[in-house]
Amino acid sequence: MRFIVAMMSFADQAEQFVRDFNDRLHRIFGKRTDMMVQLINYLLIVLGISSPLLLWLARAPFPVHIIVLVLLLIYLVVFSFYPSLRIYPTLRLRVLGNGSDHIHAFFVTGTVCLLIEGAVLWAAFSGKIPPEPAVEFSVVFFLVELVIFWNGIIRVYCTSVQLGIKYRAWGIALGMVTPANLVMLALIYRKVRRECAEDCRKAVINADRRDDQLCRTKYPLLFVHGVFFRDSKLVNYWGRIPAELEANGAEVFYGEQQSAASIEKSGAELAVRIKKLVQKTGCGKVNIIAHSKGGLDSRYAISRLGCDKYVASLTTINTPHHGCLFAEYLLNTAPERFVRTIEKIYNSAFMRIGDEDPDFLAAVSDLTNSRCESFNESTPDMPGVVYQSVGSHASCSRSGRFPLNFSYPIVKKFDGDNDGLVALTSAPWGENFTVLHPTGRRGITHADVIDLNREDIPGFDVREFYVQLVHKLKQRGL
Repeated sequence: MRFIVAMMSFADQAEQFVRDFNDRLHRIFGKRTDMMVQLINYLLIVLGISSPLLLWLARAPFPVHIIVLVLLLIYLVVFSFYPSLRIYPTLRLRVLGNGSDHIHAFFVTGTVCLLIEGAVLWAAFSGKIPPEPAVEFSVVFFLVELVIFWNGIIRVYCTSVQLGIKYRAWGIALGMVTPANLVMLALIYRKVRRECAEDCRKAVINADRRDDQLCRTKYPLLFVHGVFFRDSKLVNYWGRIPAELEANGAEVFYGEQQSAASIEKSGAELAVRIKKLVQKTGCGKVNIIAHSKGGLDSRYAISRLGCDKYVASLTTINTPHHGCLFAEYLLNTAPERFVRTIEKIYNSAFMRIGDEDPDFLAAVSDLTNSRCESFNESTPDMPGVVYQSVGSHASCSRSGRFPLNFSYPIVKKFDGDNDGLVALTSAPWGENFTVLHPTGRRGITHADVIDLNREDIPGFDVREFYVQLVHKLKQRGL
């Protein structure tokens, strides 16, 4: 126990030393400090790898070889913890940033030493130098770069959010295929470097405005998920959004209704959740933010089950208030046997992961154009509740991941501009409607708008969008 305490104390002292040293260097060299430290590190790595050749040229005795090798090992340990002197706001970002620094070092020093390796092999084969220093150089080169590579790739694989399954899988699959593995490694580096820079930027912004409590609304937030998903502690349906809101003062809860059921049934489950939440916390009311079918479930609970007394506002995100012609067409044309088979598979699967009585067909049927028209007639907005909505659309079928990239052109044929599932014309509801327009070819899909894939989309900061959305609720006294 004393050893652990001593090591923790040493780590804290080392961290403080690095911070102080970094501050001194920045006062002297300014913005050039990071690049200067990086170049010095790369030079030391190349010199360390080249030490067998340098020692041979100097005719150094064997004990000197051992001393240099020990110094190289010590340096590699230090470099493993401090590949740069950058200060990161969180432990995850420090591990991620250091991992990307290791990958960059692998590329730069590996390229330089590979050129040296070519010259050394040519000299050895032509008899200009003996084989011993050439072999020793090759072994040291291989081992040092191996340590640097694995130090980097393990860190980014363990801490990156942006890489997802696709990049990780391709990285493993192409690991032994040269030069495809180097191309994939470069893509991974670019991805994690951007992620680290963006998350550091947001951490600084949140730290600067922490005292402002931008999202500290009068009533807590209740996030209501859409169809075919559940609220999970392991993988949050709303991605990084809740944590960003909480960092700015928000109090967040979740709807916890089943993944798929009729609007009536899901609305009833949601009504129970709202009433229990208000009773348990004494908050009086909640501000609901609901995605997709969750918006219809929320409207039902508010208008038909007496929850208007407990709801201050309802903000729907890409909710098909006016239905989906695409869904209606599929249900009317797909073979009944096929639909029943899908329903059976879905219901069985989601019962195993926690749903008490999932109903795939009822959920989909309630999203059709005709059902939603009937629903709107029987579910009027309630006075005293603020209703507003948000919608987005993709740019093309390549905007989103499967299955949205598949469904986008089909929905477009029936409903026009859409997010891969919900038409833009179906999303408006309430006193104001905010349209999120794509700024480039990427677009903003049904999944992007809730940060389901945890992607940083150029031109659309999904976390900041929700911060400002909730801040406006606070400004209205909600």
